[in-house]
Amino acid sequence: MSSLASLATPLRTLLTTTADAVLRECGAVKRTRKVSSAVLAQTLILGWLAMPHASLSQLVHLAALRDVRITPQALDQRFTEALATSLAQLLGRAVQAAIVTGEPSSIPLLRRFSGVYVLDTTTIALPPEAAEVWPGAGGHGTAGRAALKVGVRLDLVGGGLEGPLLQPGRAQDRASPLQEEPLPTGSLRLADLGFFTLATLRRIGDAASFWLTRLRHDVVVVDQQGERIDDLTTWLAGAAGPDGVVDAWITLGVRERLPARLVAWRVPQEVGDGRRRRARRHAQRQGRTPRADRLARDDWTILVTNVTGERADVDELRVLGRARWQIEMRFKCWKQHGALAVSRSTKPWRVVAEVYAKLIGCLISHWLLVAGGWTIDTSLMQAVQAVRDRIILVVEALDRPRALRHALARIGDTLSARCSRTTRRKRPNACQILRDPALGGVA
Repeated sequence: MSSLASLATPLRTLLTTTADAVLRECGAVKRTRKVSSAVLAQTLILGWLAMPHASLSQLVHLAALRDVRITPQALDQRFTEALATSLAQLLGRAVQAAIVTGEPSSIPLLRRFSGVYVLDTTTIALPPEAAEVWPGAGGHGTAGRAALKVGVRLDLVGGGLEGPLLQPGRAQDRASPLQEEPLPTGSLRLADLGFFTLATLRRIGDAASFWLTRLRHDVVVVDQQGERIDDLTTWLAGAAGPDGVVDAWITLGVRERLPARLVAWRVPQEVGDGRRRRARRHAQRQGRTPRADRLARDDWTILVTNVTGERADVDELRVLGRARWQIEMRFKCWKQHGALAVSRSTKPWRVVAEVYAKLIGCLISHWLLVAGGWTIDTSLMQAVQAVRDRIILVVEALDRPRALRHALARIGDTLSARCSRTTRRKRPNACQILRDPALGGVA
């Protein structure tokens, strides 16, 4: 467990002592007559956390709160490859520092597991000059030559966040360090198809933990009689009950022979048609045509898991599968509201440095949210805005431990007052659906 008061010391250490040492080691600041290494890091990280689209002029105004006078032009000259490298290393130190966890969620379905861990990645395009460090997946001209893949693992029960861990944009999700991270006994892993490997799923089950994922279309499925299912869509139609739902034990893979529970249900026609349109567009971009049997599966949502019916019924598995979108909301918050992939500049190393600084700010924001009492029960967007509105208090108090604890307490008060989640009748929110799986619908 953590509290905002206990966060004061590690936060101050990261933004002062650690930041100063890392920036000096990397040669990001050679002279401290005008601005120290620590203040430069604080200006960029906290400045863009408070104002994601801040100009250099706005950043130097924030530096003035730290009793540093510097012109926008002088700050602009600080954006070198050495500064970008040092901020990347500082991000690594921040990730290693500690995982902040909060009070466990009050949602009974989530608390059936010791943790509910959601894995995912998001990709950020970088200037071509960064391709040597972060090679992208390619593209026309310079597009896609450099890209950064950001991976995280979020626990929906306690709020802990592992990462962000960085990979080249061309790296596959299954090669992420998070793929091999052990899970606590009795926890549940939710991950997208990019992380799907039968060997990984078997390892999770052997460690007395659970997994829930969509079924990858190229995985061999064998029924309970040991017969290979070549036409899965036809098999699903025959195995479905009167309610159109399939709940059966099958085996995955030819060599792995992994026992799994398959849960599937038909989706409305418009949902299936929308999936097929997206599949065709994706295939067209790759210069291929999707197979007919692959498109036919889009009439179904298909999940596979090792969670038994005694632990979770079909409706509960359905909403747990949808809970994976909580990590997408996190990325949306970072990119859309935190301008993670946006810069006012076209200078390569400023753009790269800005990404690193904003990632550190995103991590600090998450620490403050969780230590301040945020859980999946409360509104993420309102909570992030509450932190952003009050982060200036942290800037002013960094040199005074008692004042910093008071500033963090004020952030906590704001979080308590502004982060309630609105109950919706027509389109229930994630918290409502997790509390009452019957509200989950069939999508």
